[in-house]
Amino acid sequence: MTETHRKAVNFVLDGTSATALTGDTVLSAILLTTRRVRNTEFSGEPRAGFCLMGACQDCWVQLEDGTRIRACSTIIKDGMCIQTRPIEA
Repeated sequence: MTETHRKAVNFVLDGTSATALTGDTVLSAILLTTRRVRNTEFSGEPRAGFCLMGACQDCWVQLEDGTRIRACSTIIKDGMCIQTRPIEA
């Protein structure tokens, strides 16, 4: 059954437009759009978060202005531009 009581939230993920629902975490929004948050620097394997409660460092992502946030404990906002890979200087 599709949710109809929450409004859509538009955001940009790694340069691609996407949609989530009001109240979703950034992590939920990312994982509904793609199946990974990042690739591990050790093996290159995909990662999708680990603890899901803000205790580990596995879901850090970067906003367009360079601010780093924990995707699992940050609520998605309309117009957010999220980078799952570090922004090149």
